[in-house]
Amino acid sequence: MGGNGAIYQASSYRPLFEDYRARMVGDTLTINIVENVSATQTANSTVGKTGKVESSASALSGLSALGLSRLGISGSSANNFEGKGTTATTNQFSGTITATVVGVLPNGHLLVAGEKQVGVNQRVDVLRFTGQVDPRAIAPGNTVQSAQIANVRIENRGRGAIEDAQGMNWLGRFFLNLLPI
Repeated sequence: MGGNGAIYQASSYRPLFEDYRARMVGDTLTINIVENVSATQTANSTVGKTGKVESSASALSGLSALGLSRLGISGSSANNFEGKGTTATTNQFSGTITATVVGVLPNGHLLVAGEKQVGVNQRVDVLRFTGQVDPRAIAPGNTVQSAQIANVRIENRGRGAIEDAQGMNWLGRFFLNLLPI
């Protein structure tokens, strides 16, 4: 932080008798993540089309009446399609992460970001969190609920034996691209 040469810097002022609350870049904030998201989508469609063509001739030059009676032209077509689909997803996520203030907007809102890595045995889970916090939503203890944070992005990724077992190997991906069924 660049100073203007003065001893007192208003941008870094903290009152002596005040509850500590995050307000400057570098301050930490504990975020209680409780997210429940569900969505359902249903689609039904039916398309039908029918067509018919008939033709007949009573007299043509060069054809006898017997040959003409065998000359009957007709055709018909029908096309039907019916499709149905339903999608339902439910995501529930809960946890706690301590994030750092990485920026302060002109209106005083805090831009926060945090990352937590937990490794157990041969598995590593990575939790990333970013969002915009209104300082008025910060509770005592410097905590805030994720539902009170704007522009939230929560990412939880894992690496380990489970992800390796669930993923398709390169040979399987090759044949799936070569012969999609």
